[in-house]
Amino acid sequence: MREFDYSKLADRTWDNEIISYISKIHEYKGKQELFLHQKPVELERLTEIAKIQSTEASNRIEGIVTTGSRLKQLIGDKTTPRNRDEEEILGYRNALNMVHENYKMIPVRSNYILQMHRDLLKYTNLSYGGQFKTTPNEIDMVLPNGEKIVLFKPLEPFETPDAVNMICEKYQESLGKESIDELILIPCFILDFLCIHPFTDGNGRMSRLLTLLLLYRSGYLVGQYVSIEKAIADTKEAYYDALQKADYGWHEDKNDPKPFIKYMLGIILSCYREFEARMTIVEKAGAKSTSYDIVKASVSERFGKFSKQEVLAACPSLGSSSVESALKKLVENGVLVRIGSGRKTLYARADAVNEQ
Repeated sequence: MREFDYSKLADRTWDNEIISYISKIHEYKGKQELFLHQKPVELERLTEIAKIQSTEASNRIEGIVTTGSRLKQLIGDKTTPRNRDEEEILGYRNALNMVHENYKMIPVRSNYILQMHRDLLKYTNLSYGGQFKTTPNEIDMVLPNGEKIVLFKPLEPFETPDAVNMICEKYQESLGKESIDELILIPCFILDFLCIHPFTDGNGRMSRLLTLLLLYRSGYLVGQYVSIEKAIADTKEAYYDALQKADYGWHEDKNDPKPFIKYMLGIILSCYREFEARMTIVEKAGAKSTSYDIVKASVSERFGKFSKQEVLAACPSLGSSSVESALKKLVENGVLVRIGSGRKTLYARADAVNEQ
């Protein structure tokens, strides 16, 4: 079986791009405490928005979907699942809540990972929730002509329990030695987890839950307020490309994790930047700005089409009716253009539309 030794990472040299990512994320982590002491009501609203986006996005990557209204009802515990997709969405919601609320008390150990997987599939009729795979699995892709090609063959079932135990032990060992930055170590752990592919179903969603868990336990809390899963879903092709490059030669321990490290660091940094932008808008709200001023400042930074929900997420100090009223006034004043109607209504900056 492939050996795992994260201590080797301490002997590697990293290029300027990775070093720059790490430095900037460290800076944002330093500002994090300042952000977290501001506007608790708005932070709570950001958390609720992030939970909805994370649940939707992490499942959407795997082709598990429902309507927007049903999603909000499921996450708000106001309905029960109607089908298999909604059962899986509800399971992710519960597992995500567990990570958000109890990360300090969820050690990085094999038995805890099994419990998270059990909770992920809790509402389905599947019998293998909380159990490692018992039959071989593979990561494949179906071409437009219907042909299926195998992209990666994970470890065999008999190798899986020991491999998961080992990556957990080696991860904790490396953390204890403090010889490797956590921002290098975390993507390498997630890459190994995905290459082991320890479960019959749910590996991708588990990898994203584990990403949040490891980041939170290392003090990087941005995923509580800005959805890391959504950032991954929005760049899904780049995610799979980085993963494919980083797993080449993995079985022989000759793979290069740098493409996946760069991708994940880019995602984390983008979320911190979004968090800062949203908190800046919160600060403006504290300076006696009207809802119109706050929404106008937010949309002035946007490119392309956007929805009311996106503006609402970017303006956590405002309620839905205030955002809707401000958008209406911005359209009347010629700042924005309304596109479509009803639930499908989108907006765009008038100056951009007029340039076409």
